[in-house]
Amino acid sequence: MTFDLDEFHRRAVQIPSHEDVAEMRDLVVETLQNEGHEPEIDETGNIVAVRGTTGNTGTHLVLNTHIDTVPPHQPFERDGDIVRGRGACDAKGPLAAMLDAFLSASIGDGQLTLAITPNEETSQLGGAHLGDELSADGYIVGEPTGLDVCPAARGNFGGYVTIYGESAHASEPNSGTNPLRAIGALIEALEAYDTQCGPGEHELLGKSTLAPTRVEGGGPLNQIPSECTVSFDRRTVPPETIDDFVASLEAYLDQRLPGEVDYEVGAAYPDSPSPDAFATELQSELVQTLATVSGGEIRPFEAATEASYFADDAPTVVFGPGVLADEEGPVAHSNREYISLSAIADAASDLSETLEILM
Repeated sequence: MTFDLDEFHRRAVQIPSHEDVAEMRDLVVETLQNEGHEPEIDETGNIVAVRGTTGNTGTHLVLNTHIDTVPPHQPFERDGDIVRGRGACDAKGPLAAMLDAFLSASIGDGQLTLAITPNEETSQLGGAHLGDELSADGYIVGEPTGLDVCPAARGNFGGYVTIYGESAHASEPNSGTNPLRAIGALIEALEAYDTQCGPGEHELLGKSTLAPTRVEGGGPLNQIPSECTVSFDRRTVPPETIDDFVASLEAYLDQRLPGEVDYEVGAAYPDSPSPDAFATELQSELVQTLATVSGGEIRPFEAATEASYFADDAPTVVFGPGVLADEEGPVAHSNREYISLSAIADAASDLSETLEILM
């Protein structure tokens, strides 16, 4: 194997991939081809490469991470073992480790799939498509976990409630219906939702949350508006699904909002899937093996990920080098994003050893 972990990571971090992932995709494809593999690009832009024979009787594991980053691009800098730059830890560090493990691990009679998505930070259409297409015995999703093993994460849904009224001139407010009058009742209802209708506390993920985050509405000061909107962020825990939540919220608001109020609940991002919460059994072989090999803590992952699209199929864990935040504050998605090259090398070794044990 000619793969150079540090060199690949350097090239990857130097490539801006916050607006267009084409150059990053080319780098991954070129790297795999140089090692004798023939990756494919599916209709959603995922890179998929396979080792082993499809349909064999051995264990099938999937390594998944993403090549896109959040804006703005931050330039590559190296200071000894530390690399700084956009994507250094989220998720080009995990990507480099997974490529190394995919290329080097001995997989016996098993099948190993590398599946890299192009839009985890935005639409997650690639991850949702892989979830529909793949079937495996286990999934490892690359994100910055500090080499901890994360078999669970809360789901994430961005939504809104639009309240409808009837516009009128402000000099004669009673000639219309002012939807702003219902905002107070709506905010109170949203903040009380989990107490009355929530799924309760999950043993690993804790409590769900429902937070109003934005209010929009109104126009000229002399006009009663015809509608206003309160947007919210929902973090779910099992067994609640996002579909369950939306149906429950609508029924709840029917009881909590004034009878004369017309309203609509909708998705803030209707063209994108929303990841449900997931929780893999802690005693599963994948969780225990990776934790033993890495020496990492078994804990929930702090953010929503594409892991949820795989968890209904087989045991799924989130794992990788780097951290989302440290004692000084945010790391991933921040202008101080960094990772240590030794952590990437450790992750690559941990992944390879785990694959060889399980396969």
